[in-house]
Amino acid sequence: MAATKTFQPFVPATVSRPELSARALILGAFFGFLFGAVTVYVGLRAGLTVAASIPISVLSISILRAFGRASILENNIVQSTGNAGQSIASGVIFTLPALIFLGFDLESTRIFALALFGGWLGVLFMIPLRRQLIVEEHDTLIYPEGTACADVLMAGERGGSFASRVFFGLGLGALYTLFQNDNIFGLWPSTPNWQPSFGKQEILKGAAIRADVTPEYLGVGYIIGVRVAAVMLAGGVFSWLVLLPAIYFFGSHLGVPLYPGTTLIHDMSPSDMWKIYVRPMGAGAVATAGCITLARTAPTIFSALTEGLKTIGKNKAPAAAPTRTTHDLPSIVVLGGSVLLIALMFVFLQFHPVPGAQVGPLANLAASFLVVLFGFLFVTVSARIVGIVGSSASPVSGMTIATLMATSAIFLVKGWVAPSFGALAITIGGIVCIAASNAGDTAQDLKTGYLIGATPWKQQLAIMLGVIISVFSIGATLNAMNNGLEEFQRLSRPIPFTLPADTADGIGGVTDGVQNKGPFTRDHVLLTTRKSTRTTSPEAAGASIATSLGPNVVVNAQGKEELTNARQYVLLNAIGSTTLDDGKYLYNPATHRIEVQWIQGIGSEKAAAPQGKLMATVINGILTQKLPWGLVLLGVALVIMVEMLGVRSLTLAVGAYLSIATTLAIFVGGVMRWMVDRAMLQHAAKQRIATHAAYLERWTATQRDWQAREFIRGNTTPTPADFLPAFLIDHPELIPFEGFDPTNPDHLDPATGLPVPTDVTPALDLESEISPGSLYASGLIAAGGIVGLLGVAIKLYEAATDRSIPRFAETNPLHHDWVSVLMFALLAFSLYYFARKPLDTE
Repeated sequence: MAATKTFQPFVPATVSRPELSARALILGAFFGFLFGAVTVYVGLRAGLTVAASIPISVLSISILRAFGRASILENNIVQSTGNAGQSIASGVIFTLPALIFLGFDLESTRIFALALFGGWLGVLFMIPLRRQLIVEEHDTLIYPEGTACADVLMAGERGGSFASRVFFGLGLGALYTLFQNDNIFGLWPSTPNWQPSFGKQEILKGAAIRADVTPEYLGVGYIIGVRVAAVMLAGGVFSWLVLLPAIYFFGSHLGVPLYPGTTLIHDMSPSDMWKIYVRPMGAGAVATAGCITLARTAPTIFSALTEGLKTIGKNKAPAAAPTRTTHDLPSIVVLGGSVLLIALMFVFLQFHPVPGAQVGPLANLAASFLVVLFGFLFVTVSARIVGIVGSSASPVSGMTIATLMATSAIFLVKGWVAPSFGALAITIGGIVCIAASNAGDTAQDLKTGYLIGATPWKQQLAIMLGVIISVFSIGATLNAMNNGLEEFQRLSRPIPFTLPADTADGIGGVTDGVQNKGPFTRDHVLLTTRKSTRTTSPEAAGASIATSLGPNVVVNAQGKEELTNARQYVLLNAIGSTTLDDGKYLYNPATHRIEVQWIQGIGSEKAAAPQGKLMATVINGILTQKLPWGLVLLGVALVIMVEMLGVRSLTLAVGAYLSIATTLAIFVGGVMRWMVDRAMLQHAAKQRIATHAAYLERWTATQRDWQAREFIRGNTTPTPADFLPAFLIDHPELIPFEGFDPTNPDHLDPATGLPVPTDVTPALDLESEISPGSLYASGLIAAGGIVGLLGVAIKLYEAATDRSIPRFAETNPLHHDWVSVLMFALLAFSLYYFARKPLDTE
């Protein structure tokens, strides 16, 4: 405690510098908007997120320096404001996509409101904890990301420059993505794909090896490292190279569809089999692994909770006169703001429910109470845990699972098991998850501020502003990806179906888990065709398409099938049906058949959203029990087996749930990290050997001269024990390391009696968050996200205006898988190259 009382920040409390300036807030808001969108894009696709505070700090130092001398406190405001976007986005994408998996629609206003409620509650609930966690326990709670960010800011204040590495990653990553992305130029394939089939027995038929060769996956893999990336890939290999060939081998000869599929297996592509059979296994695996992680971290969570509750009683105003660095937002703001947010949340739930999920005021009041209860408990837990293990290892998903399990159990006891209560449960879990996520990052930011001497209330205000700005980009990005990545897949075999007509007009009727959602509201949509594992000649394929084209389907100028007069179709939503896969369909009343499947962007292979599927699985498993339990339990068994082998199962389960196209590309980034670390270790070893040799050579020469002088003085047989202490007093530059004791035999070579310079070079920090490789990788991630979102926006523009931008045709000479692999290899080499170039930190 004494060390804490004497702590002096980088900027003393008595010194006033520019801090909450207009330029800092504007730049921070821009970064919050940008990194919020990028985190949504990358997180939905990769299934994980990476911290943004250090890249934002690095960019802020350079940008504000270009506009004149900037204060370290201004740069801290920029990173605090901007980092709110990343933390809010993480909470949103881990939970709210579950609404889609539960059969409901995402609305921008709902995303905006829930993200705002959760984000602000996370900040307000954290404020009373700041003094105890950040100040009183400064020596025990490290807050690794916050401390690293403070180091970056202080190095930048001394003149250090890091931003060039981020800008290189941004520039090369953006240029690469412009030509790689299918929605923009598409010069080479974005996903090289190989479907093996060996010999007459068609060995490995049904398997697929593919990779989404994008810069964001490469950057994510580099940051998480080869160990985690390899475990994720192991899950992908098991799904795509073991399960899929097994499913095809045992099911390709069946003459009827295998539940829960509605299509013959030999007519399915690897992606179809993965979606129908493997993903339910993956969902069961992820849910089980999440519960095991929750159980494993329960003692830590309980300890953090009890310590946090003790904190509240201790958190009294300091006896000394308050200074600039001790001012938080006033208690009336914290209490009044929290009460107002809870009241607004109740009003929002009551008067703006999820479409098709209206519940009564009692349920909405209970939801508000549960948000307060779980929100405050898990904000307290999150704020403390991140101080020990860091934000990246914080069990936010485990806390969310606990919230959903407890909430769903309460609903089950009350008999609230209708689908609308599933939507209410994910609303509660979403707000709690966002609050816990933002509280953890707020604690990291406040730790940064404490180390550099920031003003707490200004930092807290900046974070709340960052929440407001970022929720706009988060909601817009989530909906844009859901719409921009969607597909309307024409079924090769239309399904005869009787339209649900439980109500007067048929709308809202439910039959066998299929709900009539009313007339489809678009005039026309582009169609894709489901690809089969069965080999079909081009002539036969052409004849099949020709015979299946109805009067509503035409081929447009780009050679793509287009469904015209789409408004005459009826939209169906299937959840837990025995005749249809879960999802949305277009039903043709004229033919009494389902002819088109509407595949949502979120949940597709391009944006799998594994955490959202996990949350939906937990809710369905408790409230409705409508799951393909045979497949889910296979995933449960897989996780139990992996845990028995001593492997942490959650990472492998996520890898089994994601497409191998994602995990393979991430693994390449992890391999680059391993290669860089190995090269740096070899270089450090060579440097140590060379330094040691030079040290001994200098020692020997100086020692020879000293012994000659001693001989002249009459000491004819000087030994190291005779001359070493006096010799080192005369030559302090030859002291081999700090703390060297010439009388300690452990510090001397037993053969010569001379010092052993074992620590002549500084230790190599391979895990540094401000290493050149991690900064370049951050630039790659940002570039992939920004340009990828540009591609989504272009696709939405084309759908809305019936116009197409010029693209390279698939017949261009570079549109081959080997070109795609080569270009990705060159991008990976650029990461290896820039990761080995040292930073200018002085």
